[in-house]
Amino acid sequence: MLFAPCVYDNDMDLQIIAYARNGFTDKFGVPRQVQHGSVLETQIEFVPPYNVQDALRGIEGYSHLWLIWGFHANNRAEWSPTVRPPRLGGNKRVGVFATRSPIRPNPIGLSSVRFLRVEKGQHGPVLVVAGADMVDGTPIYDIKPYIAYTDAHADAKCGFVDEVPFPTVQVEGLDEWIRDTHSKVPYEQWLEILQNNPRPAYQKDASRVYALDYYGETIHFTIQDSVLTVRRD
Repeated sequence: MLFAPCVYDNDMDLQIIAYARNGFTDKFGVPRQVQHGSVLETQIEFVPPYNVQDALRGIEGYSHLWLIWGFHANNRAEWSPTVRPPRLGGNKRVGVFATRSPIRPNPIGLSSVRFLRVEKGQHGPVLVVAGADMVDGTPIYDIKPYIAYTDAHADAKCGFVDEVPFPTVQVEGLDEWIRDTHSKVPYEQWLEILQNNPRPAYQKDASRVYALDYYGETIHFTIQDSVLTVRRD
């Protein structure tokens, strides 16, 4: 069997139009997929020459948007035709093109987010969205409106995602931790992050203490079965 050599599109010049700004300095804790009704906000700060109000004219007419962005924090240079999704416990291989793994031939991400508002920033307009599954400083390559009649498919099949429900947990001790630490992060934001079970699916050690950073604050917790307990020591 003959294989064609790798082909590079030298005519495609991707420009960074903006950067995502939120409290996630590390991928640990970032929502694994966009959450319906998320309260976690992300600011999209544009860079010249894209930081002009006219580029966003009419965007208020849409409830959701597509963000096309880059996995800039992915340090793995080589790709693999198969990956081990955490959703499957990290011990079953699936084709890379049948997953949303960040380890891809081209490190490009696609997220559907909820439009909230446009604010006036120091260097131009700032687009505020909810439900973005990316870390602080993620480069944004493009923004497109979400069109329900063509982008939504009620009869869509979702492969192994349909078969393995998203594992959520019950959170205990968060109220007391916020009170003791005088956390400036709203309770609802901490709760959403923790309820979505940030622990890797393959990690089952109930005694392990995890540390999660968000907006400069660090929260420690353990998880046993389906209960996440926030530690106060």
